Amino acid sequence: MTAAVKEPGAGGAKLNLLGFDRTEYKGKPSTLCSGCGHDSIASQIIAVAWELSLEPHRVIKTSGIGCSSKSPAYFLNRSHGFNSLHGRMPSLTTGAVLANKDLQAISVSGDGDTGSIGLGQYKHLLRRNVPMVYIIENNGVYGLTKGQFSATADEGQKLKYAGVNELPPIDLCLEAIASGCGFVARSFAGDAKQVRELLKAALSYKGGTAVLDIISPCITFNNHEESTKSYSYGKANEERLHDISFIEPQGEIVVDYEEGTAREVRMHDGSTIVLRKLGDDYNPQDRNAAISKLDEAQAKQEFITGLLYINEGRKRIHEALHIVDTPLAELNEAQLRPPREALDKIMADMN
Repeated sequence: MTAAVKEPGAGGAKLNLLGFDRTEYKGKPSTLCSGCGHDSIASQIIAVAWELSLEPHRVIKTSGIGCSSKSPAYFLNRSHGFNSLHGRMPSLTTGAVLANKDLQAISVSGDGDTGSIGLGQYKHLLRRNVPMVYIIENNGVYGLTKGQFSATADEGQKLKYAGVNELPPIDLCLEAIASGCGFVARSFAGDAKQVRELLKAALSYKGGTAVLDIISPCITFNNHEESTKSYSYGKANEERLHDISFIEPQGEIVVDYEEGTAREVRMHDGSTIVLRKLGDDYNPQDRNAAISKLDEAQAKQEFITGLLYINEGRKRIHEALHIVDTPLAELNEAQLRPPREALDKIMADMN
């Protein structure tokens, strides 16, 4: 879905249906490492929100804790935002959306925030089918605490300081489908076109929770031992004035490949991952096929990308709980507080 664009406004800037140019959808300058995949995702959110003419004051941005959870500060500066406790973003967003069902929730979490401390909240959010776009910026490490393996790290993966990961990964897309989520997709931060199209689809999805798991390279561990600009060289030779770390800026990893094909991608730390883009013959409405495809990909240590599963048939939490059409936040006190007679009737019915 693409919204029309108006004629150029002041300064020649193109305007969307609301009369806003793209700068109205930007956020604060990023403080993440230069070249981080998370910044690429924020850029696509800005582009899509402008293109779809989202009303900024109708958007709520939520997140937990971690590098990924800083991301909402970097887009949609004019919308509402809340950075919650580690792994608790789902319950926070559930409360906000229940209070005002007209809000568009865009929530960002990481693989640690979702797959470890927040896994229970993630599963119950999906079970309740809360209407929101849930973006997982997935890099397989805890970047904010110096690079421990997260729950999504591949078995056998090596990290410079953490050694070898001996445990199998949790596939958050598989978990989403198993929990009844009706929109599940995966992409790669460097594939801007695919991320953009899947974001549009997720924001247009009206069936409840839309999960978009995006593989997002972390540059922090790309430090060559031979380089005099590496972390290890600096650590060994520094004269410490302050307790700070230097992360060498890196270029963003960008990929472009055809549907139905696979592409090997070299990461910043020298490791490789294999991306396989779903082809036209794939049916995203077949739940069992989606699960089989993910199982097959995990066995091969590949990442399949695209829309994995879609189903608009489930009740959203508002329908399941029989919540009135008017947003609760817009009801007056008399409407929110039932009269004595209504309470008496409820009590009588319970006898």
